[in-house]
Amino acid sequence: MKVTEKIERKINRMQEGTTFKYQQLGIATSEYSAAAKAIERLIKKGIVKRVSTGVFYKPKQSAFGELRPREEELLKPYLFQDGKRIAYITGGSLYNRMGLTTQVPKNIKVASKVKRVTAKIGNIQVKPVKSYIDVTNENYYLLEILDALKDLKTIPDLDKKSSIKLLESKICKLSENDRSKMIRYVLKYPPRAKALLGAILELSKNNGLEILREKLNPLTTYKLGIKEETLPTAPKWNIN
Repeated sequence: MKVTEKIERKINRMQEGTTFKYQQLGIATSEYSAAAKAIERLIKKGIVKRVSTGVFYKPKQSAFGELRPREEELLKPYLFQDGKRIAYITGGSLYNRMGLTTQVPKNIKVASKVKRVTAKIGNIQVKPVKSYIDVTNENYYLLEILDALKDLKTIPDLDKKSSIKLLESKICKLSENDRSKMIRYVLKYPPRAKALLGAILELSKNNGLEILREKLNPLTTYKLGIKEETLPTAPKWNIN
């Protein structure tokens, strides 16, 4: 079977809105040159669109015209390696999606422990951030919450009271095992994240908080602009 036929057959089986790289087309490395020419022809026909160098997507059609894939889908080729998650979206884009801010950043930050993820998607620049923990598909959503705790003071257009309630709700909905993981992970984070997680977990009288207290300097105050009426346990963790 010719390379063009193999690629067209593979793309025809893809769901609309799916992003892909050459590696997902089931072709040999020696066939990449022919594949590039085949992809260019498909782009001209409008069957495929280019996200960035070597990354493409199959457009999704709706009653209102063509829909661009979601941000997470556009970045998927950079978040996974050999089928395993190695990175996640963080920073302003994440906090907007979480409902912590209404501001939409010009650039997207991608955190990974094993790779510097850089790319340009249209006018959006993807910038690398070092993750504190090795990223997997089983823990990235916990790291998203920890990043929000770490950056709470600097998130623009943030309402402290509603944000604390939102984060408390997310953490309370986690399983006991996930909350235990968060306590282990936050030990790698700055002290302010440890203190804030400890204060939120203490609201529900969670176990395992002693280790967080042991890792914090009892003489250090964390000035996060959080009042006691917003977070009743804040004074116990030297947060104000």
